[in-house]
Amino acid sequence: MSTKLYLGTRKGLLEAVRGTNGWKITRMSFLGVQVPMLLPDARDGALYAAVEHGHFGTKIHASRDGGATWEERACPTYPPKPDNYVDVANPMSQEPTPWTLKKIWALEAGAGEGELWCGTIPGGLFHSTDHGASWRLVESLWNHPDRAKWFGGGADWPGIHSILIDPRDKQRLLLAVSCAGVWESRDGGESWQNIGEGIRAEYVPPDQAGDPGIQDPHRIAWSVSNPDTIWMQHHNGIFVSHDGGKNWREITNAAPSAFGFAVAVHPRDPQTAWLIPGVKDECRVACDGALCVMRTQNGGETWEQLRAGLPQQHAYHLVFRHCLDVSGDGRTLAFGSTTGSVWISEDGGDSWERLSAELPPVYCVRFGP
Repeated sequence: MSTKLYLGTRKGLLEAVRGTNGWKITRMSFLGVQVPMLLPDARDGALYAAVEHGHFGTKIHASRDGGATWEERACPTYPPKPDNYVDVANPMSQEPTPWTLKKIWALEAGAGEGELWCGTIPGGLFHSTDHGASWRLVESLWNHPDRAKWFGGGADWPGIHSILIDPRDKQRLLLAVSCAGVWESRDGGESWQNIGEGIRAEYVPPDQAGDPGIQDPHRIAWSVSNPDTIWMQHHNGIFVSHDGGKNWREITNAAPSAFGFAVAVHPRDPQTAWLIPGVKDECRVACDGALCVMRTQNGGETWEQLRAGLPQQHAYHLVFRHCLDVSGDGRTLAFGSTTGSVWISEDGGDSWERLSAELPPVYCVRFGP
């Protein structure tokens, strides 16, 4: 079980530590500054934080001492737009997609020494091979002809929010893009294919609903023990794939709702997954004002509603896509909400204890390495 938990919030990065008397918040870094993304690198214990400095823009900071001190690293930068580039209007905004960094929406460790991957809004994927000292735009994806139909979901522009690197094959990567579906590379990012048969979108005309390139996956996750099984929380439901993302089956029996943002998968059991349901679109709150976590332990055949320790009256929380995490033991989970509450479970979700109810809105929850 990890004994450290990191919380990226609207007003800084908090660290919580598990001691003999339970979990306790012990440190705040970047006070007053938004921290939308954090990567605890299990390879060497380093921490990487995406920090939004307002007037000074987005930056990446790294720590080599568990968060005691931080140093600024390079930030992904889009190249100048070529003079002869032909812009295609964004299908939703009717404006060209900008060639400037709007948000860092994903940070993941790669397979090689010092290798990092970074997903952004407006849809660029960046790659580093030197611990974030420099970044390179993955032009094979950015210049893909199908990127012209990418569009934003809740954001104005499309964004890469999920990056999965196959532990069996370092050349295989999966991305989830809002709104552009799932993209796979089998050659380390040199080429890409849009995959995802069986996913459906309700926000387009019926004849386009099955197009893999206009889907809005809110989050994808897999078990490192079996990366062929992938779970997806989609804008229009819950889906699972057993062939590496090529084909998907919709889960239709999840209650109280198939809408949500976050999903986590047991690291050693791909049949066990946790999701946090909500009311979609215009409300975006917990169902019936009662917070719960949904869990399946048999691949989605049946679902449990886990409520012990969670508020069941006037609880108008929402849990963003990066705000649910499971530790390496498969039993310790944590999630944080837009109302600044954080809960931890040490029994697989059967019961929950609130760590705090007084934090800023939570954007990212990650257990330490």
